[in-house]
Amino acid sequence: MAPCTTFTGNGKPVKVAIIGAGVAGLTCACELCDRGISVALYERSAQLGEAACSWYAGGMIAPWCERESAEQPVADFGVEAQGWWDMHIDGFQKCGSLVLSMQRDKRDIERFARLTRHHQWLDANAIGRLEPELADRFERGLFYPREAHLDPRRAMHQLAAYLLERGVEIQFNTELQAEDCDCGRVIDCRGFSARDRLPELRGVKGEMLILETAEISLSRPVRLVHLRYPTYVVPREDNLFMLGATMIESERRGSVTARSMLELLSAAYALHPAFAEAEIVEAGVDLRPAYADNLPRLYRKDNIIFVNGLFRHGFLLGPAMARQAADAILNEQLFSELESCASC
Repeated sequence: MAPCTTFTGNGKPVKVAIIGAGVAGLTCACELCDRGISVALYERSAQLGEAACSWYAGGMIAPWCERESAEQPVADFGVEAQGWWDMHIDGFQKCGSLVLSMQRDKRDIERFARLTRHHQWLDANAIGRLEPELADRFERGLFYPREAHLDPRRAMHQLAAYLLERGVEIQFNTELQAEDCDCGRVIDCRGFSARDRLPELRGVKGEMLILETAEISLSRPVRLVHLRYPTYVVPREDNLFMLGATMIESERRGSVTARSMLELLSAAYALHPAFAEAEIVEAGVDLRPAYADNLPRLYRKDNIIFVNGLFRHGFLLGPAMARQAADAILNEQLFSELESCASC
């Protein structure tokens, strides 16, 4: 049996083990620690991010932009994320999001605007003031000043360090089943690997590229609206840019396809020709766990709470899901928020 530390709450001893150290597991662990609960965190891979789709995320905390293609609960829960991340990590960038389109796609950006909120229309001069490298390249755009972004890999390492400071060490190379854990409470955050217990999960393949170039500088995520292949570019440190991401209904990880790479690079080139000379330093693929409606769920089965279905919104929805998981551990409450979410 795997040992777990204890917390005494409501007159009852509580033992909490968390299985999976992706963004869902890390945020749940931090949320519980913040409430004074001791946890044990188990990860099957040898190092952080090795088996987590979180490693290939864009890291955009963009609830208003996501409303273009996501249900309202994604925006509602996502609003919590900014304050949570700002409290737990360094390097959280509150610079807003920029949405652009080519002139031929102006109807698509108008549709984007109709479906979203908290944005400002910009003309070419205003776009240039926000992002000088894009001056005179686009006639109109949308600016979402209340949005933010982070570097997912840096954020995951900072959460792991945050936990270590509080006495929680991630136990790597540990393939643990919830039933094998000698704990009063278990939170299962295994993502698509939890399909053995959650057969309704499906995998959505996401592909991304990391480009390196010193020829262009951006201060915030930029989304390029396109009917066939909408794309986003997220700036990172050291002249790196994350370029993503595809959404393919497939449960086969494999490698980035030639078609996807061509579409992603074509979109980057349309944003700025300097990306044509960028070096491709990494191409990544993983499966995002999703339910039929692409909304997250908390399920309780006996002493196990399953946190899953974050789809492509792991960093956006992780804090809200962690809060609700911690509420369920402490208060034994029903998941009223998630039941409402599931019915939307």
